[in-house]
Amino acid sequence: MIKKAIFPVGGLGTRFLPATKAMPKEMLPVVDKPLIQYAVEEAAAAGVEEFIFVTGRNKTAIEDHFDHSYELEATLQAKGKSDALKLVKAMIHGPGAVQYVRQQQPAGLGHAVWCARHLIGNDPVAVLLADDLILGESCVREMAEAYDGGNMVAVMDVPFDQTDAYGIVTPGDDDGRIVNVRGLVEKPKPAEAPSTIAVVGRYIIAPDVFATLDSHERGAGGEIQLTDALAKQIGKAPFKGLRFSGERFDCGSKLGFLQANIAFGLENGELETDLRDWMVGRLS
Repeated sequence: MIKKAIFPVGGLGTRFLPATKAMPKEMLPVVDKPLIQYAVEEAAAAGVEEFIFVTGRNKTAIEDHFDHSYELEATLQAKGKSDALKLVKAMIHGPGAVQYVRQQQPAGLGHAVWCARHLIGNDPVAVLLADDLILGESCVREMAEAYDGGNMVAVMDVPFDQTDAYGIVTPGDDDGRIVNVRGLVEKPKPAEAPSTIAVVGRYIIAPDVFATLDSHERGAGGEIQLTDALAKQIGKAPFKGLRFSGERFDCGSKLGFLQANIAFGLENGELETDLRDWMVGRLS
């Protein structure tokens, strides 16, 4: 079972300026919960017990979100708002379960993951990108149930002309759900892409990946890429991709963020009917 998870949350969120000038992009709400809370809940549903956040400057709101707010809790208690009080307390994990590591400079996903190396030990660890919001079953739980060693990534099929936005897999055996990864390249141009099987922001990585990241080798965009380090493990350890059952939304883009709010709103029993009626009227 996967007991630890890393959440890289040190990015600047420039695509959502000015909203993210003073607020972490991971705190942007989808319906009534911030993106990072969805990611943490997904990990917890997979049995994760230790939550490691790799943060940067101006990210203290994330730390506050997963801590007690005694004034708020006392006010809710005094006003008899028990349901709201339960919601606030439900996101609090036990002492020592949540840890924070500072990434002094945004140098890529691989660098962010490497910053947490001393907290991992000799066990595999999950990595979740809050920007990739998944509606449906816990993707990490599906991965953990299928995991049998080595490295694993969540994958989905994308249009041919979008390969330059993803890490792309060179596939081996593929049964429609599990694909053996023979190669991995970051953001290839469509004409150079080995397939249209794209990596989504969910990973289970073996401890040996951290040793590879120690070299700080730069890749696409001049950044230290996690996919490059994973690619170097091919042939040394099993490497598989899992097609997950849920629906992924790219909340790092404005369109994906809006789509996620609509999709999650339609799954909310209190909002579904009114939202659907408003959409029909608006579109007509």
